[in-house]
Amino acid sequence: MTATEITEASGYWFPDDDATQRGVAVLNALRRYRAAETAMRRRTRDSMGMGETDLLAVRFLLQAQRSGRAVSPKDLAAYLKISSASTTILIDRLVKSNHVRREPHPTDRRALLITPTIETDDEVRATLGVMHRRMMSIAEGLDAEQARTVAFFLEHMREAVDQVDQTATH
Repeated sequence: MTATEITEASGYWFPDDDATQRGVAVLNALRRYRAAETAMRRRTRDSMGMGETDLLAVRFLLQAQRSGRAVSPKDLAAYLKISSASTTILIDRLVKSNHVRREPHPTDRRALLITPTIETDDEVRATLGVMHRRMMSIAEGLDAEQARTVAFFLEHMREAVDQVDQTATH
């Protein structure tokens, strides 16, 4: 596909100069990546029998566990931006499916901590481990300048998206 075909296929009505063609090609590649990642997340949720919020919760709990942080239901609710009632329902569902456990807080008898089960950690590693290794191999294959360029680009794209979200809500 030529640069002109890429520009025309993109749905953009920008000038047909080199910088714009490069920009459109990069944004189209980013969209294809995002679509592939979305499809991968859907396959992961399906294979684990979970919804989007369930998977986000499990991922958060696994990351917290790896870094030695304890997570309360309130912490989970704050992270997911859901109500305490929704958090209780979510935790009930994840306990029932053996993805998490409720455990007593070590110093506060009234409080609970939510921890992922060993089986959940194993399941996530089995489901995503190979893909993560492939992704890391690609990232490690970048030289220092390429890595800086990619990180710079992605950070600035994140900022652009965050700014749109902030202006849309104000």
